[in-house]
Parts: sequence; C-alpha cells; structure tokens
Amino acid sequence: MSRTATPTLPRPSTLQWAGLGLGVVAFLIPLLVDVPGLEPAGQRMLAIFLLAIVLWITEAIPLVATAVLVILLQILLLSEQALLPLEQVPLEARDYLATLADPVIVLFLGGFLIADGAARFDLDRNLAAVLLRPFVGDARRLVLGVMAITALLSMFVSNTATTATMFAVMIPVLAALPAGRARTGLALSIPIAANVGGIGTPVGSPPNAIALGALSARGEAVSFLGWMLLAVPLMLVVLAASWWIITRRYVPSDTPITLDLTPRFVRSPAASVFSAIAGLTILLWLTEPLHGLSSSTVGFFAVVALLGTQVLGADDLRKLQWHVLWLVAGGIALGAGIGATGMDAWLLGLVAWERLPTTALFGLLVLTGLGLSTVISSSAAANLLIPLALGLSSGLAVDPTLLGVLVAIACALAMALPISTPPNAIAYATGDIPTRELATTGLMVGAIGGVLLALAMPPLWSALGLL
Repeated sequence: MSRTATPTLPRPSTLQWAGLGLGVVAFLIPLLVDVPGLEPAGQRMLAIFLLAIVLWITEAIPLVATAVLVILLQILLLSEQALLPLEQVPLEARDYLATLADPVIVLFLGGFLIADGAARFDLDRNLAAVLLRPFVGDARRLVLGVMAITALLSMFVSNTATTATMFAVMIPVLAALPAGRARTGLALSIPIAANVGGIGTPVGSPPNAIALGALSARGEAVSFLGWMLLAVPLMLVVLAASWWIITRRYVPSDTPITLDLTPRFVRSPAASVFSAIAGLTILLWLTEPLHGLSSSTVGFFAVVALLGTQVLGADDLRKLQWHVLWLVAGGIALGAGIGATGMDAWLLGLVAWERLPTTALFGLLVLTGLGLSTVISSSAAANLLIPLALGLSSGLAVDPTLLGVLVAIACALAMALPISTPPNAIAYATGDIPTRELATTGLMVGAIGGVLLALAMPPLWSALGLL
C-alpha cells in the first residue's frame, strides 16, 4: 500500500539565517535599552515594528508569517495577557485578533470570491475577448486595448488574477510573434496595466486595503466610490503615458498581429447566477452614497450570495489567497499598535516635519513608498509606511486620508523588478520580458506616476473638495 510522501521542511539560506539574527537583535534593543521619550508600551511596540521591518525586507520567513507574528507579539507584550505586565494596556487581545476579520478583510474576501468565480466560468477571459474586438487591426491600437481592458479588470478583480487571465488570452499572440522588441512590449503591457489599474479601487491591490484598514481604525472612512474619485484620474493619465512609452519603445505600428477573439461564454444556470451576483455587487459598490451600505457589507453580501446559491462552495473558499488577507490583517494590527502606544507621536518628534514644506513632505512620502516597494513587496512596504504616514498627520495640519492614499498609491506604482508586484512576477515567468526592460519601463512609469501623485494630485483633490 502506497503512502503519501512525508513533506520536508525547506532549509533556510544563509541570507535568511542572517535576517533572523538581525531581526532578533533589532527586537531586543528597544526592550533592553531605555528609549528617551518613549513609554514602556511604546518601546515594546518599537521592538515589534523593528522586527517586522527586518523580516519583511529580508524575507527570512514568509511575509504572511511575519504578519501573524506581529499580531501574536502584540498580544503577548501589549495586551491584558502580556507576559510582562503593563501599568496601562493600550489594547486588549481581542482587538488585535479582530484585525483578522476587519471590515477591509471582508471586503477583499468578497473580491477574491468574485475573481475565483470569474475564472471558473471563463467570464473574465470571454469578457476580455469581446472588449478587445474594437482594437484589432493595428498593433499599437491593440496594445491600447489590452492595457485598457487589463486596467479595467484590475479595478474589480485582483491585479494578480487579471494578469494571469490576460496572459491566457494573449499567449497565442505572443507565441506567433518572433522574439524581439514587439513581443517584449506586448508582454510588458499586461503587468504594467494591471499594476496601474489596481490603484483605481479599494479591491484592486493590497496596499489599497491596508490604507483603508488603517484609516478605518482611526475613524477616517473612505467609501468605494470615494476612493475611485481620488485614484481613477491619476490611473487614466499614468495608463495613457504607459501606453505611449511602450508603443514608442517596442511596438511599430505595422507589426503583424492576428488574434482569435471568438467568445465562448458558459451558458449554465450557475454561470448566469454568478454573473448576476457579480454585476449587482459591483453596482452596489459604485452606488454606495445612494444606499448607505458600506463596501465591506456589500462584499460580504457577495460572499453570502455566492455560497448560499451554491455557485461557489467550500473548495473555493479553501483556494482563496488567505495569505494576502492575513498579510493585510498584520498591517492593520501594526498600525493600530503604533497609534495606541504613542509610538506615532514619538516618531513624529524625531524629525522637524513641521519645517518641511507640504509639497516636500508629499514628495518624501511618495519617494519612500516607491523606493521601498521596488525592493520588497508592495504589501510589506505599505504595512510599514502607512502607519507611519498616518502618525505624521496627528501632529501636522494634514488630512490623514490624504497621506494614507498617497503612500498606498505610491507603493502600488513601484513596478521595476520581478519581486515588486505579483503581476510583475507572473509576467517575468513567461520568459518574454528581460529584467532590464522591465526595470527601465517600470522606473519610467513609476517616476511619471510618482511626480503626478506628489505634485498634481493633492491640489487637485483639494480643489475638487474630495479631501
């Protein structure tokens, strides 16, 4: 009788061991050395924060493992269950655990189920085929169509799932093109558009969810439509600039491209029910100011409706990207701890932020978000930077929503390396995109988006009364 092979544990690399050692040292220093101006609870939070920084940057353990470790350490050091008692407990253990079911997590849960159902019934692939039809005939126009549809799908389905879907549609086209710049440009257009499109809605990318969760914890609610009003104008401009860069650098207008765009929609009752639920969910998200239901409640409606009608089941729940949800939860818990322990006020006092011109402050935050998200995952960078940015708003006359949105979008705009975002990793794995080309194009798009984000968007948002 055969037996299932016993799984083996991966052997940590030298870099991972070094990261673990450095993380332990960073964790112990605030616990053993008195930090001037910081209360005991703040020193413990600083220890957790430094540990998270090191582990997220070095990836000594998986990103999601660091996220849940943050929550556990907060319970063991900063709650009524603390191993070393505190005179004043900043938050109870249940407050930290509640981040695993934060409303933002529920919102993403609904988005993930809709993405899973769209893939199961081939709705995303067929919809992409139908929408691409008007763009056939000219290579540059086809690239525009690919990017527009990828960005549109990324707004309502995770940018990771959208990238995988669009490559499934375009693989025959890429295979028919000879290896060269046109093939590279067409392949590049998909992850770039997915990254840019992901900034458009709260469910588009994890940094958006992290910002929403951190703002919600501070009593600053941002509606689904409210986020779109802030982000979509920038998204459209950066998308157009990205198309211009890619087509001028890689795709001559006379490039021969043939594409089979015959849709093959699934006609089953289950597919029809799914389409109705997904369409209603998106409609409710877009009309939140009219009916008053929060985007998280609408997302939970999608979960209940899809499971209740048995369109999706337990197997689909097991396949969801739970690691992404828990990573977001860790960031929410980190932000809550920084605010509750007074660490944000302490950090604010380290630099004379009030002496910086407002534009310089915005530029510094955007540059930091872009830089850090380039070398580590955008989710990890957002988890580290958004709580700090919101802490700055406490001592400065700056809207916390503005800072949270700035940092989240900046993190999402970093797309220069395969490790920067999941869409980049998927695209790089196809073998059609050299690292040099991804880095060059990604840096150009990120720089354009960063400059607009720091210099143009804050005054525009203010003039339109959005903030």
